[in-house]
Amino acid sequence: MEEKTAISFANVAAAYDNAVEVLSDVSFNISGGNFYFLSGASGAGKTTLLRLIYMLHKPLRGQIKLFGKNTAEMSRDDIAKMHHKMAIVFQEYSLLSHMTVFDNVALPLRVRGIAEDKVKKLVAKVLDWVGLGKFADVKPMELSGGQQQRVSVARAIIIQPSILLADEPTGNLDDENASRLMELFIQMNKLFGTTIILATHNKKLMETYKFPVMHVENHRVSFIGKSTTSAEPKKVWKGPTPKNYFTELSKQFDDIGNA
Repeated sequence: MEEKTAISFANVAAAYDNAVEVLSDVSFNISGGNFYFLSGASGAGKTTLLRLIYMLHKPLRGQIKLFGKNTAEMSRDDIAKMHHKMAIVFQEYSLLSHMTVFDNVALPLRVRGIAEDKVKKLVAKVLDWVGLGKFADVKPMELSGGQQQRVSVARAIIIQPSILLADEPTGNLDDENASRLMELFIQMNKLFGTTIILATHNKKLMETYKFPVMHVENHRVSFIGKSTTSAEPKKVWKGPTPKNYFTELSKQFDDIGNA
């Protein structure tokens, strides 16, 4: 990480169309490499918080810093460069319907000018890991909602982001596939030091995987549990070993970083 503190909020407030504030005077610092669940009732402001971090929404007041850089002072080019270090997964998938699953996942790499032979290897590996290797040539609308969510996640993680924001990524998945994605996120956090904030309503998920919680309520954010980069889940998904996958994949990510 360029800075020990990956995300910093100082007295941040947010509102839409000059309406009532969704978030008020929110302040916190999140060190690089931490994993947090983000909880709160529907409409409490979880998605707004994620949008603020990803710079999709400007704060009404207050200061937001990413890796020590004030987002209010960033130019368009600066924001674009920062987005190269970040990934976000929303509930609505945001897949391009005219592209195949393969091309949707490959898009972030192609935008970066990565050689096509590397693109093919990385996309194939990530699709296999999320269990969609055989669907590489189909269009997103031919998939179920849960499968489309996995494509969205695959596209987000393919760049090995420094910050990963996820809004209910397991909401449309059964328990097995939810656990599979959680193990994927955990390995990203451990092996790459990816800072992860995962919004969820799933109490079972939060009870199973003992990560600290950011809780949004009454326009404020509170923290439950001790922040740590080494929290171990009580239950581990039984399948292909994530560590082996990511160790191999990380070598190719190193090549991307030098591209």
